[in-house]
Amino acid sequence: MVEERRRASGLFIAAYWLAQCGNWLGLLTPVVITIAIRLAQIADPAEKASQLGLILGIGALASIIATPIWGHVSDHSRARIGRRKLWMILGVAGGGIGLLVMAAASSILVFGLGWVIAQIAFNANQAALNALLPEHVPEAQRGKVSGLLGLTTIIAVVIGTFATRFTVNNSYLLFLGPWLGTVLSLLLLLPLFQDGPAPARAALSLSPVAFIRSFHVSPRDHPDFYWAWLSRFLVILGAAYLQTYAAYFLSDRLKEPITSVPTLIFISSSIGAGITVIVSPLSGWLSDRIGRRKPFVFFAAIVCGVGLLMIGMAQNVTHYFVGSAIASIGVSVYYAVDLALVAAVLPNPEHSAKDMGIFQIANTLPQSLAPAIAPAFLAIGGVAGGNYIAVFISASLFAVLGAFAIIPVRRTT
Repeated sequence: MVEERRRASGLFIAAYWLAQCGNWLGLLTPVVITIAIRLAQIADPAEKASQLGLILGIGALASIIATPIWGHVSDHSRARIGRRKLWMILGVAGGGIGLLVMAAASSILVFGLGWVIAQIAFNANQAALNALLPEHVPEAQRGKVSGLLGLTTIIAVVIGTFATRFTVNNSYLLFLGPWLGTVLSLLLLLPLFQDGPAPARAALSLSPVAFIRSFHVSPRDHPDFYWAWLSRFLVILGAAYLQTYAAYFLSDRLKEPITSVPTLIFISSSIGAGITVIVSPLSGWLSDRIGRRKPFVFFAAIVCGVGLLMIGMAQNVTHYFVGSAIASIGVSVYYAVDLALVAAVLPNPEHSAKDMGIFQIANTLPQSLAPAIAPAFLAIGGVAGGNYIAVFISASLFAVLGAFAIIPVRRTT
């Protein structure tokens, strides 16, 4: 448990932010653009959309399983280098191996296998990074730090899509270029926080039954944790449609040339990044200032839903940019404050990596479900190229439901 009188240093916060941004750079750049680009090169054009959904879905499923397990293993690791640092290093190294397999692959099967390896490995690093917020940042600073962390995904996407403009013709640079940023950012963080092995009483049980039982968190005893989880799941499920189908929405719905899509996504991401840079830290600071979390989370999810609806109704790229900008405002505020809310309702501070890993499922499961259920929405009305209006109306409804799911939380206001 972090003592309230011990404030996190500015240097640590900056390095923590960079390390989180670096992990998303390696992990989200493929999700947003490079997997779609590579599939367009090696897959049957008629099957690229379904194969994109399948590969992202399987990878997300691997992440769902891996993240809480890595968190649990990290909580109980007895390595002298430290229970967090060990899995940060191994996770980033393994992520590079998975991306290398993807870069070299010429078949869909090997390509998908590489993505599963990358997802599993990157989430070892993510599970350890998640634990640093409750362990090294006091409650009085969590809104601010959470707000800064809310910038990391959009900044990572902007950097990744910008770099992709120059690496699109080289499959190795396409996937390994962003990964180098992951490596460098982790190297900056490792010397700046104290870490050590888990206490002897926390040694990892070798009993399969005890291992499985250790993941149980009682909804009766910790309802706030589950309501927060459900809210995050629903909001991210809505946002996942934009993240997953942006490239094909622009090319198939708005009829933009596929060669123009990376630039359009970069422009959209840059607009979102500009919004996030202003909105996310401000909302995190304001949340700390007034001591409230829930109102920010609620209204942010509503705004996200409005933006997603506008995207679905877009008739041209300008409309798409406007809807994306509004959605970015909602997502920026949501990420900025929701993480601080979650840190306040964790079931067990001694098992923060595991509990944050369970919560991380609310980020990753939608990546699997969104492409899995999207075909049902795409097929509505038999629209040529897919009914993207139905997809984004559904996405909007999910985000709005996520707003109302936060209302029952009681342990924080």
